[in-house]
Amino acid sequence: MPAITVDDITVLPRIPEPDPVLVRQRPIRSVTIAPKGYEGEGFPVRRAFAGVDLADLDPFVHLDQMGEVEYAPGEPKGTPWHPHRGFETVTYMIDGVFEHADSNGGGGVITNGDTQWMTAGAGILHIEKPPEWLVAKGGLFHGFQLWVNLPAAQKFAAPRYQDIRAGEVALATSPDGGALVRVIAGDVTGLAGPGSTYTPMTLVHATLSPGARLSIPWRADYNALVYVMSGYGTVGATVPGVSEAAPVQMGQLAVFGAGNAVAISALPIGRQESRSPDLDILILGGRPIREPVAWMGPFVMNTREELMQAVADYQAGRLGTIPAIHGAPTTIQER
Repeated sequence: MPAITVDDITVLPRIPEPDPVLVRQRPIRSVTIAPKGYEGEGFPVRRAFAGVDLADLDPFVHLDQMGEVEYAPGEPKGTPWHPHRGFETVTYMIDGVFEHADSNGGGGVITNGDTQWMTAGAGILHIEKPPEWLVAKGGLFHGFQLWVNLPAAQKFAAPRYQDIRAGEVALATSPDGGALVRVIAGDVTGLAGPGSTYTPMTLVHATLSPGARLSIPWRADYNALVYVMSGYGTVGATVPGVSEAAPVQMGQLAVFGAGNAVAISALPIGRQESRSPDLDILILGGRPIREPVAWMGPFVMNTREELMQAVADYQAGRLGTIPAIHGAPTTIQER
């Protein structure tokens, strides 16, 4: 995967092993398989959170793995202009190129390890699409979009946009140097990601070499989820009489129980795919909001009345208007 890497992983700071006296490894509550579907104008997705109770996902509400697909010329697709209110969208691109524009003036081009973090807040219109040159050429497309809920007190915050370059993420490795950890948002043992969040949370992309093990201290007041984007491994720690590690593979989501550490292991080289021998995962968690969730399409609010108001405001043009864009960005920004 072409997301940010390093030539020499041994020069990175090491994530210390959790103190064996104080550690409480989180057990696995469930492992689910993401069903396949289509989004926007027809690009393939895996619905990572399908079948999982919103109470276990809180403060998150939605996660799509977009692709992985190799488009022929003329095939790349995106989304048309559409509204959002009441939450934040986080688009993390691994392969390919995506353009973003919104009614608040935000916008940019992301590729290989870049992130677009959009706070819809009180309301915004936006569009995400491949640039015209990529539509003509075709190519690989692979990324993720995460929806982060906002508490009632911040659902009408002013919209904002963050453009996070791959080179800005905090990098670390495991004690044995077998895992590359990219902190996009939040904090992992003092390593802070560049993403600025309303809802306290942590978002990590980790790559484990075959046979490697990673144990990350994780805030006890956060939930903990691991989504497997490629490879084979296990999640959770085997603690006799307490918990067992669970096998996972591409397209599966693991929900962890209570504790203060998250353990993941990659299977050895002979038990991995030849085309993707590493175990690539997203690790995410946040402080649960614990408020009612009323969700309809692009709006995530607290009550049905608020949803109906969002629809009325959109129809009346109060969530913004589609700007006339001339010379929209179609090139990757310099890093």
